[in-house]
Amino acid sequence: MHAIMKKYLFSLVIFGLSAVAMAQDSLRFRLDSLLEDPLFETSQVGLMVYDLTADSALYTYNHRQMLRPASCMKLVTSITALDALGPNYEYQTALYYTGSIQGRTLVGNIYCVGGFDPMITQADVITLASSIRQLGVDSIRGLIVADRSMKESLDYGEGWCWDDENPMLIPLTIGRKDNFTSTLAEEIARLGVNLEKVELMQGRKPAQAKMIDVCCHSIKQVLQRMMKDSDNFYAESMFYQTAASTGHHPATAVDARNITKKLINRLGLDANRYRIADGSGLSLYNYVTVELLVKLLRHAWRTPSIAKALMPALPVAGVDGTLKSRMQNTLAQGNVRAKTGTLTGISSLAGYCTAPNGHELAFAIINQGILDKTTGKAFQDRVCQVLCGETGGVKEVKGVKGSKGGKKTVQRTKSRQSARNARKPRGKRR
Repeated sequence: MHAIMKKYLFSLVIFGLSAVAMAQDSLRFRLDSLLEDPLFETSQVGLMVYDLTADSALYTYNHRQMLRPASCMKLVTSITALDALGPNYEYQTALYYTGSIQGRTLVGNIYCVGGFDPMITQADVITLASSIRQLGVDSIRGLIVADRSMKESLDYGEGWCWDDENPMLIPLTIGRKDNFTSTLAEEIARLGVNLEKVELMQGRKPAQAKMIDVCCHSIKQVLQRMMKDSDNFYAESMFYQTAASTGHHPATAVDARNITKKLINRLGLDANRYRIADGSGLSLYNYVTVELLVKLLRHAWRTPSIAKALMPALPVAGVDGTLKSRMQNTLAQGNVRAKTGTLTGISSLAGYCTAPNGHELAFAIINQGILDKTTGKAFQDRVCQVLCGETGGVKEVKGVKGSKGGKKTVQRTKSRQSARNARKPRGKRR
């Protein structure tokens, strides 16, 4: 009886392993089929799929080829920042004063110390102005000084295109505008404080200055807009927060790169193989691999403190952010959480999804050399739909040119869910 039971259990194990192998073979076949698209006769692609639950690679294609990541660089920046700073880190913009309060007059200077907080608003400045009034003064005789020494004086990232309308990387702004001190002065005056020949200037806070107030925003708040909306200014601010963690003053892009490289080396890769230029992905000098992106995604997933901050910030397919209009009415909708990337000639997507067997997957796709970004996005969406379990049926995708110059149709998987939806009356979309 015991021998029969052992034989039965052994058969179950063999059957289970066979089922897993068949599923993996099916996935590889479907992904191989997608790579037969004539799109790849004239462009490059790197693709990697990793089973986080089983801790093994499921599929690789050009996974070590150097490619430009576009805004998927924000995954590198955010995961590095969360690893270096922690999920409870706060951006700070502080007010200090020097001199003394004589009667109800502050005879001295106000110092506005920028911490490269991209979320500072007019309301925040009003609150800071109120804190000056709460010192019990009704007049100020001195200077209002903007301290921008948190970072190097470079206004733009390395390798940014000169003809793009990119934000200036100033660490003390309101809505990206260089008007913090002038706005603060206006709000102070509006509160009834007399500014006696006060001048606005730039400088550095002296060590003996006394703090008045500080405005804070959490790294989780910054992550939301940085990742959901792919905000470049927010990404560069996070890049420099990482740089500032070295204690160097001013912080530099080189500092941020060095911290990023240390993490890459910790993940078992050779950081010298990659080119880290900026934090947003705007630079044409960034070069990474899909293997690196997947390694970072795996690190984030295996580190609960990072995952808890990162996952809610990623766009959700068919739901919000830069993926709101993609993969709708497919099994990928509401399942795929990923960062998008787009530059001229580049389209990328990297993130997470849940496979039909319940396993969590990490994936990264970079399309390079595509002049029509919609073709790259369409390929990425089809890959995600396959990963989420779409099978059966074909759908024509028109507009992809074949090698002979004519239009060629490409087979695309059609989900069981889409088929069911086609039979249902459609309601209003919200």
